[in-house]
Amino acid sequence: MTKDIRILDVLHLRGPNIWTYRPAIEARVDIGELEECPSNTIPGFYERLSGLLPGLIEHTCSYGERGGFLRRVQEGTWPAHILEHVTLELQTQAGQRTSFGKARSTSQRGVYKVAVRSRHKEVTLACLNAARDLVMAAIEDKPFDVPATVARLHELADSLCLGPSTACIVDAATDSNIPSIRLTDGNLVQLGHGVHQRRVWTAETDRTSAIAESIASDKDLTKSLLVPCGVPVPEGQVVNSPAAAWEAAQDIGLPVVVKPSDANHGRGISLELMTQAEVEAAYPVADAEGSEVIVERFIRGCEHRLLVVGGKLVAAARGEHTLISGDGKATVAELIESQLNSDPRRGEAEQFPLDRIVLERNPTIQLLLERQGVTGQSVLAAGQKITIERNGNVANDCTDEVHPEVAAAAVLAARIINLDIAGIDLVTEDISLPLEKTGGAIVEVNAGPGLLMHLKPATGKARPVGEAIVAHLFPGEANDGRIPIVGVAGCDDTTRVARQIGWQLHMGGYHAGLACRDGLFLDQRAVEKTDCAHWQAGQRLLMNRTVDAAVFETPLASILGEGLPYDRCQVGVVTSIRASTELERFDIRDADQVRNVVRTQVDVVMSSGAAVLNADDAQVAGLAELCDGEVIFYALSCEVDVMAAHLAAGGRAVYVRDGSVVLATGASEQRLAARVAHPANALSAELAAVAAAWALGISPDLISSAIESFESSLSH
Repeated sequence: MTKDIRILDVLHLRGPNIWTYRPAIEARVDIGELEECPSNTIPGFYERLSGLLPGLIEHTCSYGERGGFLRRVQEGTWPAHILEHVTLELQTQAGQRTSFGKARSTSQRGVYKVAVRSRHKEVTLACLNAARDLVMAAIEDKPFDVPATVARLHELADSLCLGPSTACIVDAATDSNIPSIRLTDGNLVQLGHGVHQRRVWTAETDRTSAIAESIASDKDLTKSLLVPCGVPVPEGQVVNSPAAAWEAAQDIGLPVVVKPSDANHGRGISLELMTQAEVEAAYPVADAEGSEVIVERFIRGCEHRLLVVGGKLVAAARGEHTLISGDGKATVAELIESQLNSDPRRGEAEQFPLDRIVLERNPTIQLLLERQGVTGQSVLAAGQKITIERNGNVANDCTDEVHPEVAAAAVLAARIINLDIAGIDLVTEDISLPLEKTGGAIVEVNAGPGLLMHLKPATGKARPVGEAIVAHLFPGEANDGRIPIVGVAGCDDTTRVARQIGWQLHMGGYHAGLACRDGLFLDQRAVEKTDCAHWQAGQRLLMNRTVDAAVFETPLASILGEGLPYDRCQVGVVTSIRASTELERFDIRDADQVRNVVRTQVDVVMSSGAAVLNADDAQVAGLAELCDGEVIFYALSCEVDVMAAHLAAGGRAVYVRDGSVVLATGASEQRLAARVAHPANALSAELAAVAAAWALGISPDLISSAIESFESSLSH
């Protein structure tokens, strides 16, 4: 035994589990001799811990108030509990704000289960290991570099987690009760399940036309389509040399803009060029960024970005010229660092609304400086101001200022290109006036526009652009992208119940998927004949665009080891509860502990759904009080006390009388035409399947047909 914290093993619970509805990491932690050392017995520990992580003051813990956790530390708590909170705080510091965590002792002395909510497995594991080192440093009075650790964790989170644009859409979907599945390590995400799913990739969706995206990437082609429809755009020409650029500038009339045909973020664009030297110098800068170079008429005013989603303007932002002011001492490069790059809104990562300015990597800015008679090494006189950026600096919200006619022009431009989500770049001196009055024009239409400028504007209100995109993909208040899902859990007969429910759905006209121990089935066709009662197979069903209902057999070991493959279900079936040696490896050793595992199946039933519970098992019947939705009992007889009381209260139940299956609602009964003569265990499974089908609205006649044909279906 040693005074140390050892992480023995870790489980990644990717779906709802015994701890929480959300993905979590569960670690088995051995604190050894520290079991005898609660925090109040370690001299100076409280001061060292609170000094290393001041943010722990916000953790309420069991007291439910600010400072609650640190109060527990002062009064005395164990290292596993402290490890939980430090892991949560490090996740928050790394930009992965989470608040759920639990630490519970096991049957083995000094060994605990520590569970924390996890937005990304690798990030949470890194935070857990860092938390272990930090707690030990506080115990042993050793130094620990918190800023360096947080920076490393933040960098890891940035590299692995969804980008801000995709994340805001996923968060909005979650708020609307729409499930999501990350399909790659990048930003491709599925919203909804089965036939009702939609896909997003940053600000592009599965409604974004590839042709429209290609058109938008070609600025000259875009303008040629907008002009005939009356959308104001600047006159321009595609050129292939510096000399041709100057010739085009003379035809169009000075001043002009020289820009690449298919670049973005303002790269390679030179504005308000007045001389042959300026035009010809701008050509190679633009040529290096795109496939073609365009010379077009210069439009006076500020750059604006208007976001159009589903034919509606949802946000607008205005750009500003970026200036630096001299002090008679510092060079231009030094002033850029001190006056511009010091802005916390600037950075290299995607979550920053403004880019860092790196002179040696930005020939556009170098050319702009040259036009002003300076270089990066020039020293500006005190008070002397020069422009560093004239475009690509759009970060000030102006949504409420947009004139209706300007909004209509932006929406029309998106519609002409046929983009469901479009970023319209527009230049005007006053966005609150029609373009015809200001001489403004639309200069670009962009597919897959960035959303960060609208989510984190430098000035003005943040706009709910994620909500707008989700509403566009899932129109209607009741549209949550879900399909009927049936989950089956328990200690007996779960495979047979799942198979029978799958057959009931098939007979009911559904294109149903089934994942169970017998395999993976689509429309009753076995596509895989190995054990598929696990998370990964379940996810495959939910990703299948042909599936309009799904049935999942969920072994209790799967709930404990990986979590459910879905977040919520329409029907949750529980067959039985009893102790099982199979679960002892998870430290689940008696029926009461098994009940806590099985309840997960009931916990995830939607308020509009139903829990189907075996009334012949008292512990299963007792789960009824935990269900958010309706409860439908099933039993071999209606004489079970809990069922009689349930029916007396107007509830629904399924049971057998005189060889017939009865569907009862209160005092009303309906006998199915099918007769049953199975052994008790098979009959109980059949009743569970009948109750699930009834909960999903399948008609009694179809349920009867399914009962009569199920056994023969197995042979096929």
